[in-house]
Amino acid sequence: MHVAEHDRHLPVVPCELPDGVQLVYADDRDRRQVVALEDAAAVDFGRTRPFRKPPAYRGQRNFPGWWWSATTRSHVVYESWLQRHHIIEADRDVRVTGIAGQPFELAWPEGKNRVRHVPDLFCRIFDGGGVVTDCRPVSRANDGFRHKSAVTAAACSMIGWDFRVVGEPDPVWAANLRWLAGYRHPRFGDEHLEATLLELFACPQSLGDVAGQAGDPIRVRPALFHLLWRGRLSGDLSRPLGETTVLTVCADPLEAA
Repeated sequence: MHVAEHDRHLPVVPCELPDGVQLVYADDRDRRQVVALEDAAAVDFGRTRPFRKPPAYRGQRNFPGWWWSATTRSHVVYESWLQRHHIIEADRDVRVTGIAGQPFELAWPEGKNRVRHVPDLFCRIFDGGGVVTDCRPVSRANDGFRHKSAVTAAACSMIGWDFRVVGEPDPVWAANLRWLAGYRHPRFGDEHLEATLLELFACPQSLGDVAGQAGDPIRVRPALFHLLWRGRLSGDLSRPLGETTVLTVCADPLEAA
C-alpha cells in the first residue's frame, strides 16, 4: 500500500527508536497483552479487539462509528470520517487481507513522563507484511503528533511493517469511493452479468452506453459498480462518476500489484 495520490499527507521525519518502547494490544477477550517489538509481527490483529473504542457523546466534533468491511466480513472501528475514508481505501485494495482500527498502543518513557500513541489503522497485506496508518488533517499535525509519528515509524521499521501518515482526500475521489462502497457486498456480484460487462468493456466505452446494452438497468448497474469497486473495471475517479465516465477492463489487480 502507498499513500494515495489523491490525499494530502505529511512526510514522516526519521528518528531513532527510543529505549523501552512497548506494544500493547487487546486480545480476543479484551485483555491487555504486552509484546516485544520483535514479536509483534506474529500478532493476528484480525482476532484482536480495538485497543480503545471511541466515545460518543452529545456535542462531539468528530464522527466515530463502525465500518462493515468487505475484506474482513466484520466491522472496523473508526474515530472520524477521515479515518473512515482510509478504511474504505484499504477495503477496496485487493492487496489488503485484514483491517483493524485502533489496533494497539505504543508506549515509551521520556524523562519522567510516559508517552502513549494509538495508531488509527493496521492493514495486513497478502504477502504477510503490515501497514500502519495514522490519519490526520495537515492543519492539525502539531509537533507532538509529528514526534509520535516519527517514533511509530521507527518502531514499525523494527517490526518490519510500513508506516504512513495520510490526510484529507480529494473530495471528488472520496465521493466516488463512498458511492462505490455502497456496492461492496458480494451480493451485488453476478457471475454471468459480470462476464458480459467485462466483454463489453474490453474496449473503453462510456458507462451509460454499456449499461444500456447489457440488460435491465436495475440488475446491470449494481453489478457494474461492484466490478468498479473490486478493481475489475477502471475509469477516471478523480472526476464525478456518471453516464459519460469512460470505463475499461483492468488486469487482475493482484497480479499487477
